[in-house]
Amino acid sequence: MGSSHSHESEPEWDPIEWAQRELREAEERQKKAEEAARHAEEAAERAAREAKEQRQRGHAAKLAAERAAQAAREAAERIRQQKEEARRAEQRTREEAETHAREEAEARAREEAEDRAREEAEARARGEAEDRAREEAEARAREEAEDRAREEAEARAREEAEDRAREEAEARAREEAEARAREEAEARAREQQARTERILQERQRQEEEARRQRALEEETTRTRIAKEEAEREAREATELARKAQAEREELERLLKKGIQPVVMPTFEEIRLAKAKVQYNDAMFHFAVAGIAGSGKSSLINALCGMNNSDPNAAPTGVNETTMEISRYVDTAHPERFVWYDVPGSGTLGTPDWQYFNSQGLYVFDCVIVLFNNRFTATDQAILTNCHHFQIPTFIVRSKSDQHIFNLMMDAGYDPDVEDADSREQYYRIAREQYISGTREAVEKNLTQANLPNQRVYIVSKKTLFSAAKNRQPRGMIDEVELLTDLYSVAYQSGKFA
Repeated sequence: MGSSHSHESEPEWDPIEWAQRELREAEERQKKAEEAARHAEEAAERAAREAKEQRQRGHAAKLAAERAAQAAREAAERIRQQKEEARRAEQRTREEAETHAREEAEARAREEAEDRAREEAEARARGEAEDRAREEAEARAREEAEDRAREEAEARAREEAEDRAREEAEARAREEAEARAREEAEARAREQQARTERILQERQRQEEEARRQRALEEETTRTRIAKEEAEREAREATELARKAQAEREELERLLKKGIQPVVMPTFEEIRLAKAKVQYNDAMFHFAVAGIAGSGKSSLINALCGMNNSDPNAAPTGVNETTMEISRYVDTAHPERFVWYDVPGSGTLGTPDWQYFNSQGLYVFDCVIVLFNNRFTATDQAILTNCHHFQIPTFIVRSKSDQHIFNLMMDAGYDPDVEDADSREQYYRIAREQYISGTREAVEKNLTQANLPNQRVYIVSKKTLFSAAKNRQPRGMIDEVELLTDLYSVAYQSGKFA
């Protein structure tokens, strides 16, 4: 029973087969090393042939070829050394395999002797013998596993060394080939550049000669043209003087008849006017114009949602505070809208019909004509010119709360006597009277000026300020519609598409 138990253990790898496999792998590596050496020798031969062919091209090419040949010989020598190392490793592997086989044969002989001893003393020491046999088997398995792992690691290290050597030789060969190709290309480029420079120099000489010839011809032509140009300018100056005199006479005739002319600005005047107001093509520009004291600054502050006392608000006062066009960026929409407070007419000594051009109102995207008590000739002139220049306009009457209160007082309202209901009745009557009277007066003025009828927006500063703040104040008339229509014109202009 002991003998059968001993021979049922898993068969181990035959050391002879293991050694033969290692020998085959070593032979394959040797073949690879010989093949690499052969390639290196062939590369060296090719390098030598190329060096011989390139010898006539210069000393630099000769040195490069000699370096390539030397590198190839060194690579071949390294490969030969690696081959020798592989052969010695193979010899060591064979000796180790023989030693391993001998040790295993001796171990098997010992096992057989132990088996016979175990059979003789099976009844006494079966358990102890089995334990020893199992421990020895495990020890051998560990040793063999360690030997195989060590040998595999050594084999991988040798293969990696061979691969590195081969890659280094190939990389050096490629670099040298690229260097030769680059030098040849640079030489050809220098030759081509020299030929190109010679051609350019010849062409420049010919062009210079042609330029001298053309210069003589052009000088003659310029002299003739200058004479003709001077004669033409003299004729044009005479014609312009005649036209200017005719236009002046026509303007005087129209003014005598009470007709206010529309004067077209020049391109230079438009450019200067835009520069003066810092015109920005990406923004929409609102101008608020009207006579002095109509409340332009307060209107701008309310439209921007500011009180007159705010730090950035437009200055206001009883007298006209604006003598130059003032620019105010919309605090709620700083990237889109900008407002302009235009000096009131009557403060600059400018006739009504010249006010539009003198203030450069033709550069604005929209003009708000603001009036307080009455619609003036200046307001009509602004609307006429805006209609001619196709600039959107809004007619706005300001200080409506004060005007309505004045009408209440004219109707007999006494704030110290009347109660709330009475006040509401007075207010409703005065409000309707004020709104209807304002609309009729504006329509009449537009008809007299031969202008198309358009809406008049009736607002008060406080109510407009609340509407700009998205509140719902009492006593609103046209404040919300004014804000809505102003911004609609801006967004429909196409500037923010």
